[in-house]
Amino acid sequence: MQRKHQAWMAASLIACGIAFGLGHSALDGAATAQDEVPGATLQVDPFWPQELPDKWLLGHVIGVAVDSRDHIWVLHRPRSLTDSERGAAADPPTSECCVPAPAVIEFDQEGSVVQAWGGPGDGYEWPNEEHGIFVDHMDNVWIGGNGDGDGQVLKFSRDGTFLLQIGSAGPLSGSHDTTRLGRAADIGVDPEANEVYVADGYGNRRVIVFDADSGEYKRHWGAYGRSPVDGELAPYDQDADPSPIFGDTVHCVQLSSEGLVYVCDRMNHRLQIFEKDGTFVREGFIGKETAGASTWDIAFSTDPDQTYIYNADGGNHLLWTVRHHSLETLGTTGRRGRMAGQFEATHSVAVDSHGNVYVGETLNGRRVQKFRPAGM
Repeated sequence: MQRKHQAWMAASLIACGIAFGLGHSALDGAATAQDEVPGATLQVDPFWPQELPDKWLLGHVIGVAVDSRDHIWVLHRPRSLTDSERGAAADPPTSECCVPAPAVIEFDQEGSVVQAWGGPGDGYEWPNEEHGIFVDHMDNVWIGGNGDGDGQVLKFSRDGTFLLQIGSAGPLSGSHDTTRLGRAADIGVDPEANEVYVADGYGNRRVIVFDADSGEYKRHWGAYGRSPVDGELAPYDQDADPSPIFGDTVHCVQLSSEGLVYVCDRMNHRLQIFEKDGTFVREGFIGKETAGASTWDIAFSTDPDQTYIYNADGGNHLLWTVRHHSLETLGTTGRRGRMAGQFEATHSVAVDSHGNVYVGETLNGRRVQKFRPAGM
């Protein structure tokens, strides 16, 4: 009887996920992808991940990544749990559950925990507020931070062994300091050149590039490939000409298969695309007419042409599907809510080799969800 109930619930929730897939668009008359390539339409897997062990509970999920094994890595903020939520960790305990999970968790394809680690240690400065995770071609794990004084990114081996720190904790020092970051939001690694790109970030307004092994500074740039500009920002105006500078948060950086660098300019509702040397190529807008800042993180579909870009939109609490080469918005998945397939503070997105899409939710969301391409 229980299995029948679970099967009925799964079917109902998956049907709900199909309803969310490429549903209402913020643009009237937006095109429908019509499953041109698997991944145009997404349906939620309501049973992923499995229950966490040891009374663990997630706080703000602030990063999601996929490694070469197709394992899914999640970065969250253990310190974001309330006293009530961490009741089992109190002395004496105030409740039977829960305790904060370690900051970095590796899941297998079935959603079981493989390992977990993270936090302060010898030889490096753990961020005051974790933000952004990337697993490179060597399965090294990169972590950023956007708390007060977080001027560093960290590199670890997959088992949590510390390898490298770039930058250092301390006061903000501006978008032309090549030795310290400014509350870095995201990281990407180019395996061909062995360079690490940093979306920098919450304090600075630039992309900055370093050698991925030595941490040696290489180059940096601002919006349109120009010299970055700090200082006061005008409020976002959807009717105004595009801003000549990055907004208050350079929130993501991703390298595409064609060798270009995609940057989320969150407050300005846009993606800017560059060559690896910082030469501006083009830009596109996502949810430009919406109220909430829309470009939080992106991931590419895994077909050979990377046909789709999935855009996590935490301002409007949904996931956009965008045609990669034209940057045309095709539709949205989900809406604000706490049911399976809905979102609360959509923050991070990653895709595995099967085309499954993983979405992390921060603030009151505090979870990661898996979406399968329809028809697969």
